[in-house]
Amino acid sequence: MSPERFEIVRSTDRLAAVGPAWTDLWTRSNALVFQSHAWISAWWASAPDRDRRALAIVLAWRGETLVGVLPLATVRRKGFRVLEWAAKDCSDFGDAVLADRTNAGLVRRMWQQASRDGGFDLAYLNRLLPDAAARVLLAPATGGVRLRLNHRDEANWRVRGPWPTGQAWFDAQSKKTRQNYRRGQKTMGEHGPLTFRLLGPEEPLGPVLDRLTQFKRAWLATHDLPSTAFYDEGSQALPAMVQVLAATGLLHAFVLECGGAVVAVSINFVQAGTMMAFVTTYDPAFERGSPGMVLMMDYIMWSIDRGLHTVDFLCGDEGFKGRFGTQSLTLTSIMGGRTPQGAAAHLVDRTRHAWQRRFGKDGAAEGAPTEAAA
Repeated sequence: MSPERFEIVRSTDRLAAVGPAWTDLWTRSNALVFQSHAWISAWWASAPDRDRRALAIVLAWRGETLVGVLPLATVRRKGFRVLEWAAKDCSDFGDAVLADRTNAGLVRRMWQQASRDGGFDLAYLNRLLPDAAARVLLAPATGGVRLRLNHRDEANWRVRGPWPTGQAWFDAQSKKTRQNYRRGQKTMGEHGPLTFRLLGPEEPLGPVLDRLTQFKRAWLATHDLPSTAFYDEGSQALPAMVQVLAATGLLHAFVLECGGAVVAVSINFVQAGTMMAFVTTYDPAFERGSPGMVLMMDYIMWSIDRGLHTVDFLCGDEGFKGRFGTQSLTLTSIMGGRTPQGAAAHLVDRTRHAWQRRFGKDGAAEGAPTEAAA
């Protein structure tokens, strides 16, 4: 018999009540901020479409001590109830939180509990790092809803190497890259003095986030791309997540200023010796000077000079990540059907992908597994 007692958190009140126990477990486990109670709670409080979502967070208790969290939630898409990571839309990596990361059996038992509790047709868990504890759910003997590898992989690019200083990293770049950096500095410098800096802990974040949102909306409009919940008018999602980073002491907000005005922003955070680039954008009016590239190279050199061993670009297929990254990890996704409708959707998704691979057509859109069955 399992020594744990399991619980499914479905209400906002209960989510708040388990905060201290979850935060204590998160601190002891060295899990990423994406799996923290503060992060999940901030997402839940600021989600603009709560009417189609529900919490389904699995907790594992041993006595009065919380020893495991499987942070899940459901969302309705095209008539399907999809089980996914809680805060999936604003998190780059998904996983369980465990007091003992080697306890694969506990992850399986939490998944069995989620499967028995139900409330979903299709499970889709994505952005799993190679060492994610949740990868154990691929084992055939896991129990509960059977999960299989899904074709929606993502690349995670990182800068990691033996450079002793930021200048050494810069000198190791190609001649063209170094020239582009200096050319960008010179071009922007024509409009006023150029300054790269880290925001101080006492500086207000609001004005910088307003500029970031303004830049991002302009960039999305220029490239005819849809907005996201982070950048919609009146959305509190991005400020809520950034406030979590600030409150936990992880936040590193970098700005590039030209003549005293912010022309590029990078909201980053540091965990486990790694600088993680969460949101980066720039003023389209200064695009000729490549402010985003200049800012990125500046914070890479800053990070190396302060002993950080890795700069992680997190998720996203922006071209610069592959150009500057020295290491690439594959983030896998897993999927499984619980109800007949979900099983049918899963089968259609797999069949469609196999057909597209055979005949050389593009795959289904990332992040929308049920669209393949529509």
